[in-house]
Amino acid sequence: MYQLKYYIPKKELREGLFDLVFKEAKNKEEVGENKYIQIPNSVTSIGDCDFYNCNSLTSITIPKSVTSIGNCAFYNCKSLTSVTIPDSVTSIRIGAFKNCTSLTSVTIPKSVTSIGNYAFYKCNSLTSVTIPDSVTSIGDLAFWNCNSLTSITIPDSVTTIGHSAFENCKSLTSITIPDSVTSIGDCALKNCTSLTSVTIPKSVTSIGNYAFYKCNSLTSVTIPESVTSIGHSAFENVKV
Repeated sequence: MYQLKYYIPKKELREGLFDLVFKEAKNKEEVGENKYIQIPNSVTSIGDCDFYNCNSLTSITIPKSVTSIGNCAFYNCKSLTSVTIPDSVTSIRIGAFKNCTSLTSVTIPKSVTSIGNYAFYKCNSLTSVTIPDSVTSIGDLAFWNCNSLTSITIPDSVTTIGHSAFENCKSLTSITIPDSVTSIGDCALKNCTSLTSVTIPKSVTSIGNYAFYKCNSLTSVTIPESVTSIGHSAFENVKV
């Protein structure tokens, strides 16, 4: 169930999902405050931009029939504070929750194998995120500018941390990088100004350009012998 405080114009939803969601309403044009509408279990996917710019949407529960959340599905839903993702979902695609600036926490189920580029981009109220050990890749700019995020544990299923994945996460004080990771992308933790220490596992062979640039609270970093490539300005403005 999710609550709408205003009517979502039909153009904001693809026609099929719109008709299913609003099939119980007697007059679609009068759906307004304090109306509760359920996404029916017959829906198997939430398509690209389905809820784009639904600024009064505050919470949503996605039914277990849904297996995929499309590109930019909830992009710019600036009042969305919580979302329940069922364990039927296998992928969170590009920009799915981009710019959901009121979203405070999210639990990604164990069914998800990939977090797409820009998936939680600029979710700057996000304080907590749980990444399960089913996830193998964290996309480029996936958590860019999530500047309320204080800590994160990357599971040992992840092999790559994408370009700018955690850039500008200025409240991030700690991060656990597992020994499954082989490369840390360009700008991966750039400008994480509260990060105090990081241990790079022996599995890592390359550290990208600007990977830890301006991490100026970083006082301890361990680089293993396995690393054969350290990119340009990877540790510039770091005190160690």
